[in-house]
Amino acid sequence: MNIGEIAKRAGVSRSTVSYALTGKRPVSEETKRRIMTVIDELDYRPNASARALKEGRTRTIGLVIPPAGRRLTDMQLGFVASVVDAAARADLDVLLSPSGGEHDRSFERVVTGRRVDGVVLMEIRLEDDRVARLLQSGLPFVGIGRTRHPEDMSWVDIDYDTLIAKCVHHLADLGHRHLALVNRNAELVAAGYGPGHRAQAGFDRAVTERGLHGVRVCCGDDPQSGQSCLQQLLAEQPELTAIATINEAAVSGMYRALAEAGLTVPGDFSIAGVAAQHWAENLHPPLTAADVPADEMGARAVELLIQRIADPATAHRHLLVAPPISLRGTTGPAPGHRRAV
Repeated sequence: MNIGEIAKRAGVSRSTVSYALTGKRPVSEETKRRIMTVIDELDYRPNASARALKEGRTRTIGLVIPPAGRRLTDMQLGFVASVVDAAARADLDVLLSPSGGEHDRSFERVVTGRRVDGVVLMEIRLEDDRVARLLQSGLPFVGIGRTRHPEDMSWVDIDYDTLIAKCVHHLADLGHRHLALVNRNAELVAAGYGPGHRAQAGFDRAVTERGLHGVRVCCGDDPQSGQSCLQQLLAEQPELTAIATINEAAVSGMYRALAEAGLTVPGDFSIAGVAAQHWAENLHPPLTAADVPADEMGARAVELLIQRIADPATAHRHLLVAPPISLRGTTGPAPGHRRAV
């Protein structure tokens, strides 16, 4: 049942129905009662669209994801699934919209087209034009991630700074002295990708605190890039014995490079990082990692967005997640350290 049918049953124009529901122009009380009576009748045959019209809302939220041409990581897919599931439990539909480059028009339609009641925004940069546009528009939104000015918005995020520092300290406790941070792809980090920059900060701080030799590299988000990246690291840093990483999509390629080099994990080389739990558990060997609770974070983002839709003036709320590191099969004493102990 659409707005035209409601107008027909109430004996008014489509625009009059729209004005009655949005309050953009005055409508007589008698006409408004007639329109609402029709909508109430439609509710006896549950109709989500009619209920949405009655409430003046679309019952739809937007989920702004990375460009469609870029392969989503397992963690990103976990966020998408959890947002969709949480929205469904709240009787909301989800409109997926890519953003970036040629997809900016899609994002602009979401912001200006009155197609959604609010937006969940993923993959946020330290300086993010999309955040600025949403703030300008007044459309309620919540970030999975945060900008350099986190007080300006509501968000849920992973504490990459703290977690990568914990990975470094764990590896240092095992006797590793030469470590590398394998970050996300260079284009993303250069564009100000928040997790990449916060991971670098945590790595640098922990390396300094422990007096270690540390190097930082960017790596494409796929196994082939992970293999090439580690091959190059081993060639340029022969003393390297451990890696901390936030690039879960590249880890299986790192395993291949180590096997080709005749190095065992964790006997000769250790890897720790931040990753989706089931991804980390299903690698061989399972990855020592801080397990990202994507289900919880996506559900919380939807909860915060519903609150902002209901009351846009409510204070911004923030959730910074720092799960413990789950010790699995990829970290062990540095070569020679076991004998030294």
